[in-house]
Amino acid sequence: MKARDVVRSRGHPLVQGLHKTTFEVTRECELTLSGDCIIGVCADKGAADLSAPFKRLLSDDQAVLLTRLCAGSESVEVRSRGSSQFTLDHPTDLVWRRSGFVCGRTVGIYSDCVARTLPRSFIDRLRQGDDLIVELIVEVPATPDESC
Repeated sequence: MKARDVVRSRGHPLVQGLHKTTFEVTRECELTLSGDCIIGVCADKGAADLSAPFKRLLSDDQAVLLTRLCAGSESVEVRSRGSSQFTLDHPTDLVWRRSGFVCGRTVGIYSDCVARTLPRSFIDRLRQGDDLIVELIVEVPATPDESC
């Protein structure tokens, strides 16, 4: 089973991409230097706004999340896991984490990429205020009984 959702946001001159364990996209339009995990602002969705079918699949311990981040000609793919512990109820934020920590903002855990590991050319595009398109594709592999 598969589901897809898209979040539209944009960069900001204060995007740093320095956080060691997360990256975040937010509906908030302002950014300070303390927000070193935030890569996108003015998003059209927070975790609570993701589609119901998408949230249902992502809230499965077997879920695999592929996130495609696109800014200008730059594109980055991030692989993460879903969790039955996800509530996906935060009104403004979406957070991808390297760890297994879960809260209402968390949309991906055990992510293979965080703010600090994003290509600097990608971060530069975001600092220039480029649009950031976040494509999320979740898949729950079929169990052997379901594949027949």
